[in-house]
Amino acid sequence: MHPIAPAPAPGMSLVLTRLRASLLVLGPSERRVAEAILAAPAAVIDWSTAELAQAAGTSTATVSRACQSLGFRGFQHLRLEVARSAPVAESPHQHALDQIFTDAADAIRLGRASLDLLAVEAAVTALLTARRLVLVGSGFSAPPLQDAAMRFATVGRSVEAPSDVLAQQFVASSLSSGDVCLTVSYSGANAHTLQACRAAKEGGATIIAVTSFGRSPLTQIADIALVTSPLSRAHVIDPYLSRLSHQLVLHTLHAELFARSDTHSITMRNVVVDALEEDEH
Repeated sequence: MHPIAPAPAPGMSLVLTRLRASLLVLGPSERRVAEAILAAPAAVIDWSTAELAQAAGTSTATVSRACQSLGFRGFQHLRLEVARSAPVAESPHQHALDQIFTDAADAIRLGRASLDLLAVEAAVTALLTARRLVLVGSGFSAPPLQDAAMRFATVGRSVEAPSDVLAQQFVASSLSSGDVCLTVSYSGANAHTLQACRAAKEGGATIIAVTSFGRSPLTQIADIALVTSPLSRAHVIDPYLSRLSHQLVLHTLHAELFARSDTHSITMRNVVVDALEEDEH
């Protein structure tokens, strides 16, 4: 006889409601996985597969099967959906403009509080001594990387930042010891990004990862992980809030490179001035 699923709590997300309803049809081992998620949804979004398996008293293979039985591709997919569906406190009297700026400010403070300064310094050192610098990332993480590529070029660095995911893998495969592969991934589980980073890692390159999840396939690969925030219930609906912190990390790396390089700002200022067309009227 299957247990009766408890009624969903007020404000419970659709994903958690879906998990609770599935308790009626899951087998005993897979049910324990769902129960472990329901018992600590805020913590689960920063767990690894092994940690969830331990909490559920089962194996990582059972966790994967449970996630698939629940209609997800795997634990990474389920974890992201739990994070994105967490309820956000809303004020009925606050304009969207105020809410957005308030959320952004809070997200940036959370990002700064979680960043490891020693890891940032290690990333700067690696970038300063890199023979080649390749930037890889796709989807919403691609624009910040392209912006960073242009900024790194202003300090006299040769930067490779192909936009095509296959081109990223080709270039990453050519990296070797003394080179750096810098990547940005909100989830740390993007398949294309992981393939490029693994290729760079196999060649001996140093992997620097900017991400939002402290425990992910990407942070397991990375030599230096710059984790911008422990995801909180107030800041996981829109990854844009995390991307704000990602961009600030990239800007910090550029600022430190600029401060420690021999490039003079006047040189780059002249490039910008020369690009402006004078008004002859």
